Amino acid sequence: MNLTQLRFLGCQNTPFLWEEELLGIQQFQSNNQSLNIKERVDDTIRLGNYVERLVSYELTQDESIHILKENTQIISNKTTLGEIDCFLLQDNQPVHLEIAYKFYLYDASVGSNVLDHWIGPNRRDSLMLKLNKIKEKQFPLLYSDECRYLLEKLNVSVDAIQQRSFFKAQLFLPYQSDVDFTELNKNCVQGFYISLPELSLFKDCKFYIPKKLDWLIEPHSQVDWMNIQKAQEQIREFHQRRSAPLCWLKYPNGEMEKLFMVWW
Repeated sequence: MNLTQLRFLGCQNTPFLWEEELLGIQQFQSNNQSLNIKERVDDTIRLGNYVERLVSYELTQDESIHILKENTQIISNKTTLGEIDCFLLQDNQPVHLEIAYKFYLYDASVGSNVLDHWIGPNRRDSLMLKLNKIKEKQFPLLYSDECRYLLEKLNVSVDAIQQRSFFKAQLFLPYQSDVDFTELNKNCVQGFYISLPELSLFKDCKFYIPKKLDWLIEPHSQVDWMNIQKAQEQIREFHQRRSAPLCWLKYPNGEMEKLFMVWW
């Protein structure tokens, strides 16, 4: 199976971060079906754009969906106000869809409520930042004069449009811990995270550090595994750049899972 297909299946199999609605943001409902991707996706683009292409392909395979416009920059007086990920029709219902695929780690020291605690692997973004961006910037773009002009050309009434998110995520917990999942989908948990000194707990395991696009892929055995000494060397190089790599971990019994090696 080629890398594009493995990434596509990994993306498809990642659960939505919440069901139905969170903070007023409703998830898009589609007929998720197992597919083979039959087109090449440019693997030089960043992960977020790559996922958008995978999701676009998946949506086009659904007979109830017709994509009207994708990746549309909304510009006013030569200033970019933002970008609309996708306008589509689902059973002739117009939808403004914002696509997100994120990796979040749970850190109880951040913020004051359970949603605040989910942060990016390098502490530069967070779930709440993304949710607020959708609510306060991306969704309101729909009502700008510039976007109304675009909708007129698409023959779509702004008043008829539903706004939805297509928000998937992989979640990682502190090692040997549990957290509150009253608002988020616990099935999104894909592994745990540790710091470098804790790696010695897994001295009998094998390791693999995938490149970023391959973070989508579910761990499999057909890679070049390395021992803990080699893994430590590579992880230190990431940490020198204040970067937390995602790793695959293979236990002596052959079981595999994902973990982040944090520098903080």
